[in-house]
Amino acid sequence: MRIDVVVLHYNEIALKLGHRPMFVARLVDNVRAALAGLGVARVHHASGRILVELGGCDAGSVLQRLAVVPGIANCLPLERLPADLDALDSAVDEALEDWRPQGSFAVSVRRADKRFPMPSPQIAARVGARIVARTGARVDLGRPDCTVQVLVLFGEILLGFERVEGCGGLPVSTGGRLLLLLSGGIDSPVAGLRMQRRGARIEALHFHSVPYLSAASQDKARQLAGVIARGQQTVRLWMVPFGDAQAQIVAAVPRPLRVVLYRRMMMRIASGVGYKCKARALVTGESLGQVASQTLSNMVLIERASTMPVLRPLVGMDKLEISRYADREGCFEISILPDQDCCTLFVPRHPATAADEQRVLEAEALLDVAGIVEACRDSASAEIIEATWPAAGSRRAAMV
Repeated sequence: MRIDVVVLHYNEIALKLGHRPMFVARLVDNVRAALAGLGVARVHHASGRILVELGGCDAGSVLQRLAVVPGIANCLPLERLPADLDALDSAVDEALEDWRPQGSFAVSVRRADKRFPMPSPQIAARVGARIVARTGARVDLGRPDCTVQVLVLFGEILLGFERVEGCGGLPVSTGGRLLLLLSGGIDSPVAGLRMQRRGARIEALHFHSVPYLSAASQDKARQLAGVIARGQQTVRLWMVPFGDAQAQIVAAVPRPLRVVLYRRMMMRIASGVGYKCKARALVTGESLGQVASQTLSNMVLIERASTMPVLRPLVGMDKLEISRYADREGCFEISILPDQDCCTLFVPRHPATAADEQRVLEAEALLDVAGIVEACRDSASAEIIEATWPAAGSRRAAMV
């Protein structure tokens, strides 16, 4: 069947009451940005729906981009017909030459134009009977395997046989700006994606240990930033060389405390970068009890070094849940690529799982903390990459 228009539905936005127009307007803007370059004729809001008029452009490319735009619950690709029952019958017959219900089906009719001569239940029965006569498929109005969509609007009927699920949530940029501490692992990109779907615009920061280790973790961070960019088109990725800072900590600090001091130093550096990029909070992929630095006592001690709030959207999830989410979002295969990140450099065999705060403070007193933080922050400002989607490679971003 021909696809002329895609109707977008939203769920959570509908609960925003007095603020709904702002959320809808932001979602419309985000959809326009996501579809830029495809030749879409028009994107507009009408009758509680967002309509994307294709204007002859490729429907598959449009649906691919819309499926990853936060705020969209589902997409209905539809054919535009005259407001005439005979035209509807003919379109159903034509569509059934290529489409067959997979299992049971139902027909959903929404009649925005109450002047249309036939009520919704009768339209549904008419279309359903036609499908049964042609295919022998079973009708199930309770839990159908697929649903045929009929929208009766003013002066036209829209007909569709498919629903593409969106990622839900809230539109990007309705929840402020966050700085994601992006490692090359499985957890942190999932944390960024989850916060993005709460309306946050994500910037990312990656700590690396070049030249002590290879640049493999930087390459992975660029790819993972590209996955996050699907929901907001661009992500600025701040690259922070951390090897020298680790070397100074190793030279002055007892082995069991080093991991906690690494993390506390990262929090200070990330806080400085966060203020520079106007973020409201930091985001990490930490999950309670997953590794030594993520015991509750160590997480509390590490967070005290930050001057910004720290959000941990995965804190109550286990590794299997996180991995499944990553696989569904297309970042798992990137995350498991072999690399050498800063977490593997100078890591003691037996790190403290419940570091004593007084001992940590005494160890930090042996370091030039301010000098280390300033040097890393300056390096980050000089090394900013802009990841884009659809993939156009990455490029240097302007310094802040």
